[in-house]
Amino acid sequence: QVRLVESGGGLVQPGGSLRLSCAASGLIFSINAMSWYRQAPGKERELVAAITSGGSGNYADSVKGRFTISRDNAKNTVYLQMNSLKPEDTAVYYCNADVSSYIGTNNYWGQGTQVTVSS
Repeated sequence: QVRLVESGGGLVQPGGSLRLSCAASGLIFSINAMSWYRQAPGKERELVAAITSGGSGNYADSVKGRFTISRDNAKNTVYLQMNSLKPEDTAVYYCNADVSSYIGTNNYWGQGTQVTVSS
């Protein structure tokens, strides 16, 4: 069974930084696209950033220039470096990945990690 486990969330002041990690585990053959989504209270889940297996990233307009997505294919891990954080970045952040395993290619979600930006 494939699992995605996020870490690195927490409370940070406006203008601060956090680095989120998401590690995939299980009998994995390969991982295609990996993404970060977020969901604020009362709002729909939205795509924050995505990265291909080759390392090409794309970002929501609201985080361009502040967030950087990266991945370590050897560790089956994706990262989200978040700088210049704003109160409106407060949300639960979820990892998502398209994973090929012995049961085929499926889409998986992590359990989420809370990010709170507040003074």
